Amino acid sequence: MVDVLTEITINCPRHIVSEYAAEPDHASEWYVNINSAEWQTPKPLGIGSKVAFKADFLGKQLSYVYQIAEYIPGKKLVMRTSDGPFPMETTYTWESKDGQTTRMTLRNKGNPAGFSLLFSPFMSLMMKRANNKDLKKIKFILESGHDKPIH
Repeated sequence: MVDVLTEITINCPRHIVSEYAAEPDHASEWYVNINSAEWQTPKPLGIGSKVAFKADFLGKQLSYVYQIAEYIPGKKLVMRTSDGPFPMETTYTWESKDGQTTRMTLRNKGNPAGFSLLFSPFMSLMMKRANNKDLKKIKFILESGHDKPIH
């Protein structure tokens, strides 16, 4: 079992952080390993929505479809995939520290099957490292105002 929890404090209001993070179209902007996200169901995001992701992890190209299992806008998002050798659940939570500061958590848990079972401890370490980079990147984007559309 792999269970990796990372968190960061972002100097930005919770509604801005959660709206940006929960939008699949932004995933490739702040996730270091995600190359693309493609909607499989109509927008907007809700329970049952499906999004196909393409990513690079540990030198491999991965393609998987996440389905939204739980979504409480501004508070929590849970996505699950059963694709590939590594079924995974990803959870985001957002909590206001004060009006201008948000604590965001990113948790990945799953049960690697077969060959990848041997690499569980290594995968946990690599996922934690990647997740920390991702959270630092979303913090940078939101705190520097790079999330604003350029007109």
